[in-house]
Amino acid sequence: MAQGNLTPVTEFILTGVSDLPELQIPLFFVFLVIYGFTVAGNLGIITLTSVDSQLQTPMYFFLRHLAIINLGDSTVIAPKMLVNFLASKKTISYYGCAAQLGGFLVFIVAEIFMLAVMAYDRYVAICNPLLYGVVVSPQTCLLLVSLTYLYSLTTALTVTSCVFSVSYCSSNVINHFYCDNVPLLALSCSDTYIPETAVFTFSGINLLFSMIIVLISYFNIVLAILRIRSSEGRQKAFSTCASHMMAVTVFYGTLLFMYLQPRSNHSLDTDKMASVFYTLVIPMLNPLIYSLRNKDVKDALKSFLNKACRSFKSM
Repeated sequence: MAQGNLTPVTEFILTGVSDLPELQIPLFFVFLVIYGFTVAGNLGIITLTSVDSQLQTPMYFFLRHLAIINLGDSTVIAPKMLVNFLASKKTISYYGCAAQLGGFLVFIVAEIFMLAVMAYDRYVAICNPLLYGVVVSPQTCLLLVSLTYLYSLTTALTVTSCVFSVSYCSSNVINHFYCDNVPLLALSCSDTYIPETAVFTFSGINLLFSMIIVLISYFNIVLAILRIRSSEGRQKAFSTCASHMMAVTVFYGTLLFMYLQPRSNHSLDTDKMASVFYTLVIPMLNPLIYSLRNKDVKDALKSFLNKACRSFKSM
């Protein structure tokens, strides 16, 4: 095809979770409820870990930032997705698509490494409890969180620039409910070797490096727990990391399902379903996982609600 016959794309069309007209309204309400719970749950975690004096520890400092990341991740995706369920024309502008991809990458990469940081925090707390206050000092916490955000922002800018450095022309229908790397590059009418290599390299390095940190941390945690002689001591040690282990298992399990499935079974529709889980469902589940299995968070919530009720009655 001659270059002169190619029309540059100025907007994209998102096919959404389903293109069946009769499912648009039911799906709108399903994902509205999911997003509502996500916002309420993560804002609740952010508020409790900010105002409750019992939750001013490194573990809850990292949990607060995980909640911020989860809230940001779902907010980058859900509002546009909800609008498109009701819209007759499910479009997103070229620059809006680039911004959405960049925002998604910032928060998904930040979540990968925040979970790794939290695993390291649990490792120090259980394996070196006497040095915990020194090793995981407030300055160290701030440094780890700052590096996580800085690296995720750098990754997002690099990958997004690569993905949008290629030409998009003729076809502009993205087989997804948000702007993601793979379905976008599938539409390109120019060579995609460099952006595909960048996406593969960053994805592989990020997943591998963070999983190594998590696996080494939990390997040492398990060894330390097994060395505890009393069953009460083992149970107490295990309870301090049970919530995080559950969150890590759900999150990494979904990503590994996407990236390690056989090529013959791999499809954009499968990616779409997995993406629903880690962009919308997991950010909703994380506050439940950390609150329902955490006595400190439940006590802080009760205390916060009691204070709110007393303030309301005194008005």
